[in-house]
This record gives sequence, structure tokens and C-alpha cells, in this order.
Amino acid sequence: MTTRQFGDVTLEQVSEYVWEIEREGEMRVPARVFASEALLEQIGDDKTLSQLRNATHLPGIADYAVCMPDGHQGYGFPVGGVGATDVETGCISPGSVGYDINCGVRMMRMNLTYEDVQGREQELVDTLFEAIPSGLGGGGVVETSAAEVERILEDGMRWALERGYAVEDDLTHCEDEGFRPEADADAVSQKAKDRGKNQVGSLGSGNHFLEVQRVTDVFREDVADAYGLTEDQVVVLIHCGSRGLGHQTCTDYLRRIEKEHGDLLAELPDRELAAAPAGSALADEYYRAMCACINFAWVNRQLIMHRTREVFADVFGTPWESLEMDLLYDVAHNIAKKEVHEVAVDEDGVPTAYDEGVARRERELYVHRKGATRAFPAGREEVPPAYRDVGQPIIIPGSMGAGSYVLRGGDRSLERSFGSTAHGAGRLMSRTQAKKEFWGGDVQSELREGQQIYVKAQSGATVAEEAPGVYKDVDEVVRVSDALGIGETVARTFPVCNIKG
Repeated sequence: MTTRQFGDVTLEQVSEYVWEIEREGEMRVPARVFASEALLEQIGDDKTLSQLRNATHLPGIADYAVCMPDGHQGYGFPVGGVGATDVETGCISPGSVGYDINCGVRMMRMNLTYEDVQGREQELVDTLFEAIPSGLGGGGVVETSAAEVERILEDGMRWALERGYAVEDDLTHCEDEGFRPEADADAVSQKAKDRGKNQVGSLGSGNHFLEVQRVTDVFREDVADAYGLTEDQVVVLIHCGSRGLGHQTCTDYLRRIEKEHGDLLAELPDRELAAAPAGSALADEYYRAMCACINFAWVNRQLIMHRTREVFADVFGTPWESLEMDLLYDVAHNIAKKEVHEVAVDEDGVPTAYDEGVARRERELYVHRKGATRAFPAGREEVPPAYRDVGQPIIIPGSMGAGSYVLRGGDRSLERSFGSTAHGAGRLMSRTQAKKEFWGGDVQSELREGQQIYVKAQSGATVAEEAPGVYKDVDEVVRVSDALGIGETVARTFPVCNIKG
């Protein structure tokens, strides 16, 4: 058996692209990494593997902790990590969801082709940048009162539908129809609401972006047809989350866990894994607050899409309805959701470590996905009816100089990864290092002159932080996902123009 050593972490190859950190010491379960040799070298180059091993200490964790092929170091729980904990005997971990609750992506398709937008890229990127708020701080598509923020938190995209910022079809093509019924605005602090009320419909900063793309390749024509995708078609990809409201909510609950559940925190190898015991008042309250932030993020992306529709209608002198600017799908990749999965259980029926000889039963779990995308296969009831026969759409963005991908939930995702796959290319270097390696103006010029990609941002530093060389090879990430059967490749897209904060 092939063995690899990275610092004090030993991995054994279980099968092609599957590596395992064996259970030892205080680990409750083993950990698994999905990666090729090339990706494993990159994953092992920071603290990702030790963070993954630390995650196996979470109470009630089932089967094994998982790292996706785009995995990299995060805060406590690795980005690209998946960990499922029992809702009765386990815990819920704000640190394993992350600060940007329901950071996610949505793709909007249309009937324009690449030929239709050629020669108008500069006009598009300038108009989109002017129309869609981005960068740090306040400013959104709409200004909302404290009362309206509470409605958004509790109603999600239903709020947008009622106010004319969405159509019914937008809701039916969104994960959970853009609404978490468990959401409770009262569980979100006033400070968080105040941070959110002027940010509804804004990209924010960092790696968040809006990108106009063209479909360059279709790999599974039947699925692409169900998704409404064809070669040379223009699509728009939006990537952002719950802004300052989600960040403040995570911060609030991490501090409360420190005060109310210090005993559990002391048992964990990293304080950033902070968790509240399942069944505790704080665990239930955090879940309701998190669901409210999820609703907020869906509305945020919806308003950006609404404004994008208006921009295209103005630029092309055609109503967006006539351009058939329809939502393909919206999916979260920073989230913890209650889902039922079949897992290994002990003699009392409590989830335990994966072993081929251990009985398996269905259990309700908190599935933490931090930088990982839900990837349910055909037939799962959570998949929208429009896609239930072919599988859930998965959207995996690459860097602004590389392709992005649309996948579908793979047939093996439930057994291998709690119905999950990667969420992007995954960073290779820190933002600080990126700004030393790249100059924003040079990156913009090279993309425009070499690949006809038009990029506009609030600052050159932002462009440098997000330079193509900062990220892993998204082609390799997707290839591994497809080979494992957790997310199967449907189509590839390529940037036309990109705006970011």
C-alpha cells in the first residue's frame, strides 16, 4: 500500500484518489482526502491535513472527515472540508461552517452567444461594475430598514419575489427554493443586522465576483440539455455570501460558545473548531441564526442577478425576459444542514468510525460543508423537480484566467462524501504572498491581451490577490471529482469579463 508523509501526518492510499489518515489517539473517526498525486502535494503544503485530522475530534462525527480535491488551510476546519455530526449525540460547529455563511454560487443562462457580446466586452464590464456594488463596507442594490432585514432573514427569496426582484422560476431553481423555514431573525444580533442592512445586493471583496462567461465544452449532452446549456452560449456566474451580517453572526456565536461551552472547547485540539453540543439551547439557536443568514445570502445573490438582468437589458436593448436570462441553479458551499444519510453505527445505533464490518443505519446529521458543494445524485428529493431525473447541478468556479465547470451530483457522492464535492479551484498561496508575486495592472493587461478577458476591480491589489497563478488547477480538481463519481462533469465555461471588489 502506498504511504505518504506530510509533517506528522501519515496518509495511506485506500484506492485511486482516496487517501486516509488512520484513526489514532483521541480521533473519533479516520479522515479521508480525495486527491491526485499532484493535488495531494499542494494540499500537504500547508496545515490542511492537520486541520482535517483535528476535525475528527468533533463529538458525534460520523464515518470520517473528508477533504475535497480543492482543499486548503482555513480557520480551524479546512476549506474543502466536510464533516457530518449526529443531531442527537454530536454537535454543530460554527467554526466548521465559516464566517461567510452561505457563501455560494449561482449561474444564470441566456440565449445570447459569444458572438453577440464580442466587441461589447468593455461596455459590459464597465456597466456591470457601475451598477453592482462591490468592495468593503456598505452599499447595496437596495437600502433596507432594520424591519426589512428581519423580513429578509425570515423569508429568504420569498421576500425578493414579493417585491418584484425575483420571479417564481428563480425560487424553483435555487437550493431549498431560497428559503430555510427554521430561520429566526431574533437569533441574529442587532449588530449583525445593522451590518447587513446596507449591504443587500453587493458582492463584497476578496474572491467574490460576477463573471460573464461562454460555454466552451459540453461533455454530457443529455444533462446539459436538461440544464439548458449549449456550446458558445453566454452565462453569468455570481459568487458571494452573507457579507458582514454572516461574519458578525459567526463571531457572536463563537464568543458565546467560549463562555457557555468552554468544557467542550477545551476537549478540541483547535479553538477555531468551536462547537455547541447537539440538543443544547445554543446549538439550536445557532442553527436558527445560521438559517437566517442563509436566507440573507440568497437574497443578496438574487438582487445582484436582478441588477445584472437590468444591465443586459440596457446594453442589448432587449427585455431580460426576451434574452431568456433564467437561473440555472444557486448552491451554497459554506453551510451546515440537517440531512439524513446512511452511516456506520455502534451497537446503540450511535454514529461511529467507518469500517466495512460495522452496521450502517440512516441517521439525521448536521452536514458541515466549508468550501464544499452539495452534490446530490438523481432521485434525491432535495433536488429541484426540474433536475431530479438527471441530478443536482454543481457549479465550480475556476480562477478569472481559467475555465469554470458545471457538474451534476454523482452516483457515488452519498456513499463517499455525504453527497458533496469540491467548490472551486482552491488557493495555492495566501493573499499576502499573492500581492508580492503579482501586480494587479499587469494581470489585467495579460488577461485582456492574451485571453480577451476583461477584468475590473476596486483596486489593483484585489486583482493581484486573485491572479490565476494563486489557484490550483481547476481542471485537475474536476477530473478527480468526476473519476470518483461524486460530481460528474457536464460543461465547461470560460471568462469573458469579470468584476470584483
